[in-house]
Amino acid sequence: METFLPEAVNTWDIIVVGSPWPIIGTYLVVINLIALLMMWSDKRRSKKDGARRISEKALFLSAILGGSVGAILGMRLFHHKTRHWYFVWGMPAILLLQLALGVWAWRIYFSL
Repeated sequence: METFLPEAVNTWDIIVVGSPWPIIGTYLVVINLIALLMMWSDKRRSKKDGARRISEKALFLSAILGGSVGAILGMRLFHHKTRHWYFVWGMPAILLLQLALGVWAWRIYFSL
């Protein structure tokens, strides 16, 4: 009796079947949409007197959790927090760190 041992090949079939990448991709889409909507909501609230605002910590947390692209897009689309140097420099810095982490994870995953 011959035993079948599937060979791990570096193809897109692996990504679709049994890979964490679709889950990670879905998570990133959702968290970026949340970060974008948080920027939009805070911008709307900033124009209303007495409205409860979203804290800057929460905006940064959404970016740190993977929503940096959505947060940067929200900053640019809604012209929100663009006068604060820590947002102008901090959000892209978070994005660069996340991209570096993503490249590292990709290389580790496909070198196995």
